Amino acid sequence: MHGFDAAGPARPLDWAAGPWYRELNRYHWFVLVVAALGWLFDTMDQQLFTLARVPAMKELLVTPEGPPDDKMVAEYGGYATSIFLIGWATGGLAFGVLGDRIGRAKTMLLTILIYSLCTGLSALSRGFWDFAFYRFITGLGVGGEFAVGVSLVAEVMPDRARPFALGLLQALSAVGNITAAVISMGLGHLETTGDIKSAWRIMFVVGMVPALLAILIRRRLKEPERWQRTATGATQKRLGSYAELFGDPRWRKNAIVGLLLAFSGVVGLWGIGFFSADLIRLVLRPRFEAQGLDAAQVAGKLTFWAGVSSMMLNIGAFFGIYAFTYLTNLTGRKPAFAVAFVAAMLSTALVFGYLREFSQIFWMIPLMGFCQLALFGGYAIYFPELFPTHLRSTGTSFCYNVGRFVAALGPTALGLLYTKVYFDKDEPMRWAGVTMCSVFLLGLAVLPFAPETKGQPLPE
Repeated sequence: MHGFDAAGPARPLDWAAGPWYRELNRYHWFVLVVAALGWLFDTMDQQLFTLARVPAMKELLVTPEGPPDDKMVAEYGGYATSIFLIGWATGGLAFGVLGDRIGRAKTMLLTILIYSLCTGLSALSRGFWDFAFYRFITGLGVGGEFAVGVSLVAEVMPDRARPFALGLLQALSAVGNITAAVISMGLGHLETTGDIKSAWRIMFVVGMVPALLAILIRRRLKEPERWQRTATGATQKRLGSYAELFGDPRWRKNAIVGLLLAFSGVVGLWGIGFFSADLIRLVLRPRFEAQGLDAAQVAGKLTFWAGVSSMMLNIGAFFGIYAFTYLTNLTGRKPAFAVAFVAAMLSTALVFGYLREFSQIFWMIPLMGFCQLALFGGYAIYFPELFPTHLRSTGTSFCYNVGRFVAALGPTALGLLYTKVYFDKDEPMRWAGVTMCSVFLLGLAVLPFAPETKGQPLPE
C-alpha cells in the first residue's frame, strides 16, 4: 500500500528486548517523520510568535502621542498571548473530535493548512486587534495538530516502541523552536544593519512554509488500522463523543487528571518560561543603549539575542524531553512527572530570580528548557495511553487543550503582576515570574490520582 509495508498488529510486550527502533518498518518511519514534521512546524509557528511579540507590540501600539512604554507592551503582549491560547484551546477541542470522527490523517492535513496559511496573515496586521484576530485563527490549527499527531503515532507504532517514538516526536518539536530562533537571529542581524525593517512581519511570512508539507502527505498517509476497525465497528456512533468521554467513570477521571497535569505545564511554559525572551530584552537593553546605538540598532540586537535565548531554551528542551522518555521507561509515568514538576519550578525560579549576565544565558536558559519542556514529553507519551481508540484524539485533545482556556489567564496574570502588583519594585518582571512558579505545585498535587500506564498496551 502506497509503496510501504503495512503496519501489522502489535507484538506482545517485551520490555527487555533490543533497541526500540528495531521494531519499526518503513511505514512506521514514514508516519513518525510526517507527524514529527507537522508538529515541528507547529512549534516553529508558536516560537515565531513568542519572538515577534514584543517588536510587534512596539510597532502596532504606536499612537499619535508616541510609542508605547514597556509596561504597555508587556500588558498587551500578555493579552495577545492569551487570545492565541484561547484559539489554540478552541481548535484543539474541535479538531480532537474531528480526528476521531473523520480520521487522524485527514484532520492533520487540515490543521497544518490552517496554522501555516493564517500565520502569514499576521504579517499584514495594522493594529493590535487585527493582529490578535489572526493569532486566534492560527491558534485553531495549532491546537488541533498535537492530539491527532500523537494519536496517529501511538496507534501505528508497536507497543514497545510507542513511548520512545512519541518521546522522539515531542523532542523534535524543539527543532521547530530552534529553527524559529535561527530565523529571529538572522532577521535581527539584518534589521540591525538596516537591510530590512519590521523583522517580525517577515517571521510570520516564513511561517507559511509548512503548507507545503500538507501537499506532500495528502495521498501517502493512511489512517491507522486501529482507527479503521473502530470506525467501521460497533462503536462507530460513539466516535469523538464528549458525552461518551464523560459518561464512563474511568475515562472521565483520566480526562480530568490529564487536564490538570497539562494546565500546570502549559501555564508554566506560556505564562512564564516563554517570557524569558522578554527578560533577556530587559537585561540587555540598558547595555546596548549605553553603547550609543540608535533605536533601530538596539531593536535589532535585542531581536538577535531573544533568538539566542530561544535557541538555548530549546536545545535544553530537546534533551529534557528525550530524557523524560527514558526516565519514564525506568521509573513509570508518575515518578517521572514528579521529578519534572519539581525541576521545572526550581529552574524557572532560578532564571527569573538571578539571570543578569550574558554568560548565564548559556546555562540557565538551557537548564530551564530541559526541565520545563520535559513535562511535554510526558504529555505526548501519557495522554494517548489514557483513552480507548474511539476517544483517543478527543481525550488527548481535551487534556492538552481545555486547560488552555484557564491557562490563557497565565500570560495575562504575568502581565498584570508586572504592571499592577509589583510595579513599584525594581525589575517587576522578575517578581512576577518567580511568583507564578507556584503553578508547578498543582501538577504534583494531581499525581496521586493519576493511573500508572507504564508497560501496558493502549486501551481499545
